[in-house]
Amino acid sequence: QVQLVEPGGGLVQAGNSLKLSCTASGRTFSRHAVGWFRQAPGKEREFVATIDWNARRAYYATSVEGRFSISRDNAKNAWFLTMNSLKAEDTAVYYCAAARATFQIRVVSEREYDHWGQGTRVTVSS
Repeated sequence: QVQLVEPGGGLVQAGNSLKLSCTASGRTFSRHAVGWFRQAPGKEREFVATIDWNARRAYYATSVEGRFSISRDNAKNAWFLTMNSLKAEDTAVYYCAAARATFQIRVVSEREYDHWGQGTRVTVSS
């Protein structure tokens, strides 16, 4: 079975940083785009960041661009979301995900992902 485990959430003061991790098992995703999504209270799940299958480029939601950074480590079958300058509006449950198909770039649509982490809650206090 495929599992994506994502520790790293927690309570953070506004302006500080936090790094989320996602480690997959059961399948190697070195040829897949991977990404992060989030869902704030009372809102729909939204795209946050993705990195191409070959790690040549990353894409971000406008709301986080310049503050967040996505990276991956294929040797560990893992990917990360480094969040800087956190704001109260970043409070949400964050989900990591792996794309269904191989060799994709700019995978920003939720429907293109078929493996999801359990979600980790990030609360930013102001």
